[in-house]
Amino acid sequence: MSALRLGLQDGARFDLTGILGGPGTLGHTGITMSATTAVLPPLHIGRHVIESPVVLAPMAGITNRAFRRLCRESGSVGLAAGGVSGATSLYVSEMVTSRALVERSTESMRLISHDPQEHPRSVQLYSVDPVTAGLAARMLVTEDRADHIDLNFGCPVPKVTRKGGGAALPWKTELFRSIVAAVVREASPYSVPVTVKMRMGIDAEHLTYLDAGRIAEGVGAAGVALHARTVSQAYSGDAHWSAIARLKEAVRTIPVLGNGDIWSAEDAVQMARETGCDGVVVGRGCLGRPWLFADLAAAFAGSQVRVRPGLREVTATLRRHTEYLVDFYDGDEQRACRDIRKHIAWYLKGFPAGSTVRHQLALVDSLQALDDLIGTMDLDVPWPGDAAEGQRGRAGSPRVVALPENWLRSRELDEAQAAQVAQAELSVSGG
Repeated sequence: MSALRLGLQDGARFDLTGILGGPGTLGHTGITMSATTAVLPPLHIGRHVIESPVVLAPMAGITNRAFRRLCRESGSVGLAAGGVSGATSLYVSEMVTSRALVERSTESMRLISHDPQEHPRSVQLYSVDPVTAGLAARMLVTEDRADHIDLNFGCPVPKVTRKGGGAALPWKTELFRSIVAAVVREASPYSVPVTVKMRMGIDAEHLTYLDAGRIAEGVGAAGVALHARTVSQAYSGDAHWSAIARLKEAVRTIPVLGNGDIWSAEDAVQMARETGCDGVVVGRGCLGRPWLFADLAAAFAGSQVRVRPGLREVTATLRRHTEYLVDFYDGDEQRACRDIRKHIAWYLKGFPAGSTVRHQLALVDSLQALDDLIGTMDLDVPWPGDAAEGQRGRAGSPRVVALPENWLRSRELDEAQAAQVAQAELSVSGG
């Protein structure tokens, strides 16, 4: 593949051959690198030092090995643009249930696979049971399958919360404590840090994040991340960044990360300055734009360099994403193409691609079909500006949270609720 370039703000252009065509070096034309001042210091998660204090949020069906590779390669470019070297951001796998992992299901083993160049290798676990969570963690560390474990307590999906799982679970403080403690206990002898991702609480009247943050800190977690919304908000409205600041005040000995409404590098820097958080977690903002990690790395390093790709570069990234998916699915082109379809609208947001082409792209079943359709597009279209910016992915509206009967009556788990919670370990994610 020939060298491809992504347009950068202020006329600067960096060679992104390494992103789009495999490992390569960062080149530049017509730009002088000046000394910069970092916005935040490197992020320390246990023994790991992350030069760019940014975490890719685990997203079901999205943050597989293929997408993480794109994001990681982009982050390396942004870090170099900021005059920094080292590990870029922390790229977390999509969630895997502890039960499925213990049972070694084919898909769970695929989900925890990593590229040889991927370090730290990060896996997110979902669990409702301390025994199963501990067994899954033991498998990951004794078989050397992960360098970092994240625990999912942020899932707002009704079929999970109605059984007491996901973001509903921290309401039951002792169950939450026992799950986190079990994973930390298994991972600590192997120097594998454990972090917790959570929401503010169930609704405005039933907040859990301060208690959960203190509990996680107390049992040895290496960091906590807060999506600053409640379960009832789902993905609607605005994230409450002030809650991140309050969590930072409550949790003093481990990093506190902020998540919610980061659509640009400028949003991330603003969150850090407003809340005092130690780093940020980015989810929906990078959908269809893995180069956001170049922007983020550059911005936190103090650089004004920003990626602004035209349609030629965007479609080349889409094509490369599909290639990586083919590898992820062991050469199955059809499955890779089915997977890429959900990304197409995100990649093309703001670009004047006609409805017919968009529809045809959403039906591609081979790399050749993808190439043929890309070849029909006007690839000289530049970055469309504001039309391509802003919210991506899910939004929705506030809702009444589905919970087990009498869930909110007590912070303790009764026998009937324990039976329901045992059924909550489903292959769903979010947060």
